[in-house]
Amino acid sequence: MASTVEVLVDAFNEAGTPFIVGHPGGESVEMMEAARKAGMRFIFIKQETAGAMLASTWGEITGSPGVCLSTRGPGASNMINGVTHAFLDRCPLIAITDSYPAHTYETGLRQRLNQLALYAPVTKWNTTIGAKTVRQQVRRAIRVATSGTPGPVQFDLPADQTTCEAETLLAEPPLRADIVPLAPDRNGLKRPLEMLDAARKPILLVGIGALWCRAAAEVLALAEKLGAPVLTTTKAKGAIAEDHPLSAGALIGGVIERDLVSRADLIVTVGLDAVELQPKPWPYTAPVMSLASTPGLDALVPAAPEVIGDLKPLLAGLAEWAKGGAGWGEEAARDYRARLNAALDVPANGLTPQGVLEVSRAVLPRETVATCDAGASRMLVVQKWGAFGPREFLACNGLGSMGFAVPGALGARLAYPDRPVVAFTGDGGLLMALAELQTAARENLPIIVVVFDDEEIGLIRVKQEIKQIRPYGVGIGGMDWEKLAQGFGVDGVTVDTETALGDALIAALASGRTTLIGARIDGSGYVAQFNALREL
Repeated sequence: MASTVEVLVDAFNEAGTPFIVGHPGGESVEMMEAARKAGMRFIFIKQETAGAMLASTWGEITGSPGVCLSTRGPGASNMINGVTHAFLDRCPLIAITDSYPAHTYETGLRQRLNQLALYAPVTKWNTTIGAKTVRQQVRRAIRVATSGTPGPVQFDLPADQTTCEAETLLAEPPLRADIVPLAPDRNGLKRPLEMLDAARKPILLVGIGALWCRAAAEVLALAEKLGAPVLTTTKAKGAIAEDHPLSAGALIGGVIERDLVSRADLIVTVGLDAVELQPKPWPYTAPVMSLASTPGLDALVPAAPEVIGDLKPLLAGLAEWAKGGAGWGEEAARDYRARLNAALDVPANGLTPQGVLEVSRAVLPRETVATCDAGASRMLVVQKWGAFGPREFLACNGLGSMGFAVPGALGARLAYPDRPVVAFTGDGGLLMALAELQTAARENLPIIVVVFDDEEIGLIRVKQEIKQIRPYGVGIGGMDWEKLAQGFGVDGVTVDTETALGDALIAALASGRTTLIGARIDGSGYVAQFNALREL
């Protein structure tokens, strides 16, 4: 008969997740041994938040829940930032925290936390695993994590339950519901079709929900039928190839895009989740129609109607039955991209952050997968890095946490083992996840890390400057990227020209090794770029 941890490991394997990532505690060893016996990989991460971000990224890309674990107490409390990332960025994740047996928890004080209460606000569901209930609990967890709006589930795993014999179920439900989607009926879509047919200048705002339904092809078909320009959220970059004539780029909630969106006489949101938007009132007066797989509960976007259903057949039906638009989209998208590029083309001395992106996109192969950290460079990466397929650009958007790019790139490397992966990060963000360079080397997960080295926490310096406050408390500087890389067993190089950057990227691709590229940039143009793109 199977033990509790064996049941968990078997379920994770069956769900399509072949690894567990984490920083183990003493109570984790039985699960690690069960994973070893089942041929399931264990990835030892150096910091629990990074482990949760790595596993979340795997889940975001594949749709199978990533699995991470930590020890009780300090490990559990440290992992919560990564789990919160999964919660606000809609990533399927199962987070396992060691815990005391009930009798120890009730009598001891050391390392005792109410971990269920700690995780409850940032998970879709959490529970304490027991041998008598584990088979049903793990099935419920996988369904909760992957269904509807994806997100994290947390298990407290008491030490006295790990090797107990798991009780069997007379009839085990499948790990995931076998859902048969219903095809839309033309008469049932009468109102949205009438709105589409009446619109002369519709625009599509595409969010992450389109990717949950794997509906990128159908988004493109509807856009082409309507001749409508397309803006995607950061999380949905690549839902339409960003070199397509109808692609206007990424929706950032800034002033620069308002002229384009305000010209539309119908705004069609597709899978738009309010967590993807800036926390501001909706700035448009045009009618809004929402197409989504789940209803919006936030009352932020004034959509009427909300058309709810599986987006893949829903979009296909609308593309088939809509009459077609006036075809304003290509010119509108082209003009907007030109305005955007002009706003970002701010002169500076030496290597500019926008120059780093332009060289990187020109040199790295089309199929390269990119991750992006929070910070001053983030907005430039979002706008300047072209993504050409869904889930090829990954960022911590809903939470906006620094330290995501490197563990996110490792998760992407696991999901895309045959494709180049590049992590764009600021110097501050990299220092939060620096130890995971050793994980990349040890686990044979080669990635390219490009560091925007401006020797400061640039975003805060920008805000200080805009508010006419002297820069204070934001300096970093003094990093020898080559020596740091060498210490972690990876390649490293420092560059300060576009030519040197291009050469370093070519060399990194050829080596097949993790490479850290410190790009010494002039960030003096950030303020002008922020003022042009977004209010602060």
